[in-house]
Amino acid sequence: MRKKDVPTVAQSTETDWVSRFADDVIAESERRAPGKPVVVASGISPSGPIHLGNLREVMTPHLVADEIRRRGYEVRHLISWDDYDRYRKVPAGVPGVDTTWAEHIGKPLTSVPAPAGSAYPNWAEHFKAQLIESLVELGVEYDGISQTEKYLAGTYREQILHAMRHRGEIDAILGRYRTKDKAAGPQKKAPQQQKKVDEAELEAAEGSGAADEDDGAGSAGYFPYKPYCGNEGCGKDLTTVTAYDDETTELTYVCQDCGFEETVRLSEFNRGKLVWKVDWPMRWAYEGVIFEPSGVDHSSPGSSFVVGGQIVREIFDGVQPIGPMYAFVGISGMAKMSSSKGGVPIPADALRIMEAPLLRWLYARRRPNQSFKIAFDQEIQRLYDEWDALERKIADGSVQAADAAAYSRATRTAARELPRTPRALPYRTLASVVDITAGAEEQTLRILGDLDPADPLTSLDEVRPRLDRAENWITSQVPAEARTVVRAEPDRELLDSLDEQTREALRLLLADLDAHWSLDGLTTLVYGVPKVLAGLAPDAKPTPELKAAQRSFFAVLYRLLVSRDTGPRLPTLLLAVGADRVRTLLGG
Repeated sequence: MRKKDVPTVAQSTETDWVSRFADDVIAESERRAPGKPVVVASGISPSGPIHLGNLREVMTPHLVADEIRRRGYEVRHLISWDDYDRYRKVPAGVPGVDTTWAEHIGKPLTSVPAPAGSAYPNWAEHFKAQLIESLVELGVEYDGISQTEKYLAGTYREQILHAMRHRGEIDAILGRYRTKDKAAGPQKKAPQQQKKVDEAELEAAEGSGAADEDDGAGSAGYFPYKPYCGNEGCGKDLTTVTAYDDETTELTYVCQDCGFEETVRLSEFNRGKLVWKVDWPMRWAYEGVIFEPSGVDHSSPGSSFVVGGQIVREIFDGVQPIGPMYAFVGISGMAKMSSSKGGVPIPADALRIMEAPLLRWLYARRRPNQSFKIAFDQEIQRLYDEWDALERKIADGSVQAADAAAYSRATRTAARELPRTPRALPYRTLASVVDITAGAEEQTLRILGDLDPADPLTSLDEVRPRLDRAENWITSQVPAEARTVVRAEPDRELLDSLDEQTREALRLLLADLDAHWSLDGLTTLVYGVPKVLAGLAPDAKPTPELKAAQRSFFAVLYRLLVSRDTGPRLPTLLLAVGADRVRTLLGG
């Protein structure tokens, strides 16, 4: 439904993937359901930590939905919590979970106990809560749907009975692909290539209903419905339907785990669900979904999305959504202390070390079929430099339209502007300062206040939340042995061993220290000293020989200040140490 006009992202967005999908989705929605809200969807199975790869399942439709809202249309972004999926395995390294959780394999996720110490009533709610909190911070507006609630309330009863009546036709559709799979034989891929594909598909499958590809075939015939066992103390889906009567809807099943057998009327029975390859297309038709992306595990013949397109059309009289496949999201340099959670990090981990607009930007600037990495190592500093450079281009009007669109989507939604750091000092500078000060606020403010004497910082609130993110990165992702510790006393042995040229370099540095006491001034000074020693002007262009002399000089400074050959950028380090202590440590 068209509402009042609101500003769009950009007038010229020929290369902007979000706008192109928004055009297609609006056109398809007006063709299918004119006058009704546009429906986009995501599906998340809270089977364990919902990681940053799964977040693409949410961010892709969110960005498209938000663009449609900006154009004045009413949109529903459904997040279907597949919490009635079976518990498949015990994820490694989850705090409060041990091998005893294996006894719950086969139960609905909402029937599995939460990790020990959790404030939530069950496994699904525990892991949903982590993502829900992050989605608020990321500005994602959505309608959450619990599949446990839907199935137990009998919401899909007519659809279930319809699928059971047409089970022969569903089986025939699935059979086309079973035959193809057998005829195709083994995949002819190089072992290394196959390994990469398998890892990517496994990563994408985690956290989505596609993780369980049981299609309902069995020795007693094909049945697209799977009951959870009714025996008290069991409750698992290790059941086999042995008989079904279309007239009475009487269904008989036996549990392969505990031996329990039961006959129920499916017209009254709610403790079970459609198998995934039928469940997903059923919901496309039921919800009227126009757009829903899916991971790489859906791209092969016989996959849920491909088969679902035929089932939704031939069985449920619906239409398959526009469904781009999204590529793998990698992680750069996740520290061992964080990866112990069991696999790759979750959105909350990323939001502890980067601001929400930056994380949104990583998903907005790449087309869904392009893979990318989220940095937890030193690369995060380069990402922030790139982000700050983009902001400067926005300010001076030199930015390309697609980059401007990605920036706009990162910093605001149709509903609100996302919180920003008022004074965006370089992330690498903030990280270096908190590394040295160990977060001591008074010392941190002193150092940051000296960065630009012409416009001194007066409160740390001016550099928050970026400062807090940089501090979290230092404390959680930089190993203790890589942290910067300033020497307490001068290294007399090293000072006494220096040659005359190096002593002269230190004298030149200390003589001009006060006159250059700012970030820019100290940068000029430390790079200029080797030039002056070589008989050049401080602003002379460096030669290969001069660069070598600078590196040697810097290494001496690092050893005298922090007992290592490298460290934070020297201008920042000098500011952090303070002029008096610098003189003491450099023998002045």
